[in-house]
Amino acid sequence: MNETKLLNKKWYLYLTEFFAGMGVMAVELGASRLLAPYFSSSQIVWTIIIGTIMIAMALGNIYGGRSADKNPDPDRLYLRIIIAGVWIAAIPVVGKFIIIAITGLLIVSVNTNFLIWAAFLSCMIIFVFPLFLLGTVTPSLTKYATISLDDNASVVGSLGAANTVGSILGTFLPTFVTIPAVGTAITFLIFSGILIVIGIIYFISKRGGKRIIAASSVLFILCAFLGNSDSFAFWEKGLTFEGESIYNYLQVKENDRAIFLSTNVLFGVQSIKMKDDELTGLYYDYALASPVMAGLKDKENASILVLGMGTGTFAELCRKYYPKAKVSGVEIDEKITYLAREYFALPEEIEVTTYDGRAYLDAVDEKYDLIMVDAYQDITIPFQMSSTEFFSSVHDHLKEDGVMVVNMNMHSDEEGNINEYLSDTIASVFDNVYTADVAGSTNRELFASDKADMAETFENEIAYIEDDKYRDMMNRVSAGLEKYEGGELILTDDRAPVEVLGMRVIDALIQDELVYYKELYKEGGFNALIGEI
Repeated sequence: MNETKLLNKKWYLYLTEFFAGMGVMAVELGASRLLAPYFSSSQIVWTIIIGTIMIAMALGNIYGGRSADKNPDPDRLYLRIIIAGVWIAAIPVVGKFIIIAITGLLIVSVNTNFLIWAAFLSCMIIFVFPLFLLGTVTPSLTKYATISLDDNASVVGSLGAANTVGSILGTFLPTFVTIPAVGTAITFLIFSGILIVIGIIYFISKRGGKRIIAASSVLFILCAFLGNSDSFAFWEKGLTFEGESIYNYLQVKENDRAIFLSTNVLFGVQSIKMKDDELTGLYYDYALASPVMAGLKDKENASILVLGMGTGTFAELCRKYYPKAKVSGVEIDEKITYLAREYFALPEEIEVTTYDGRAYLDAVDEKYDLIMVDAYQDITIPFQMSSTEFFSSVHDHLKEDGVMVVNMNMHSDEEGNINEYLSDTIASVFDNVYTADVAGSTNRELFASDKADMAETFENEIAYIEDDKYRDMMNRVSAGLEKYEGGELILTDDRAPVEVLGMRVIDALIQDELVYYKELYKEGGFNALIGEI
């Protein structure tokens, strides 16, 4: 074995194991943030990330053990660590382009499960190789650290402990420190730099590997220079804000008419503020039927709660048309609330609590005239806010004639779709449920109450709305309002497969959208497709 004085000191072996474990977990968490803007941050995407990383680690363990037995040269291990570090440093530079390229190729080749295939292949190409290399660390170090069979078990245990402690730090540091502070790209660079330094120190200690040291240093500096941007939407120009929080990738952009917030999925709009303070033309306008149903016009001390506040689109509309009502909200992402105040002019009078929506209801006793549930974002539906237990909690926090409105996206006519499950679940809790589809989108607004004359109140009150645009909007909602009769598709805390149900709808919606691009490809080939994208 080509040993160095450094390797004769076991602490360096344990240090190597510690930072390898840290690097694996940091890359895993970074992977979720890299993929989220393109594929969402659902449990399905997390499953793909964890699954592919476990495959890489398993293969690395096998190869590392066999390689150490055949040729126990530490140079080979520390070279692999350096290569893994350089690869990880390059992810912020090329990762986004790989994802876009894979998505473009799959447009013309995949007919079902598009999102799953795109996320899986992206993970395989971007993350499997460096994590395969890091998977070789533990069996290789076991070979170098074991002197005799008498201490074999204790050595393996110590290495495992070092790896575990490193993994713990590699889990907490990106989530709570580096990603919120400096972003995903710099997080990749920080942890890749640590791995490269571990390898460089080894080669310096044996007074060799000058070319390896020089090449890895140059490549890391190049990656740091080219990949230190936190921009995921590299094709976007003139964004007002782009950054990250503990929970989300965040993007604020504006045009002459409005300011928009997108979170995680680049092409969706989660919040909007019209610069003329008029109606948005989106689902928020349909949701304004709920205060009419609740009879807020005639109430002196009306109270409105928004679960999933975003930047306050619905809250501000309620405040505009019902100035006497107290409007408050709950938003789990504190950074979004900051953006709401900074870029969307959310008034300080509208209180926002940083908390999970369901946990907030469990913590307060107040009852409300209206509760808006707007926490569903494409496939990312929090299961704890989709069950009978959650909607029962909402029911208990409504006044006797109170109304709940739920924004459901991913509308589908397929039997047994996610919205049917949500509607059946809500109908099992509330006596009266009505729905209205939002024109030109996949959103559906659901209104629920124990108030027997909820629909009649709505019809009668429309004529007394003073604002012409608001009244016209409510007439449109009235024309599409349908009573919903509940079925047997009930979601509970124990069984709420919202990710799988949502994935089915997303897949169908994507397939509908891909028809155009597939026809374009047939007519003009890849050049026409790339030009359109």
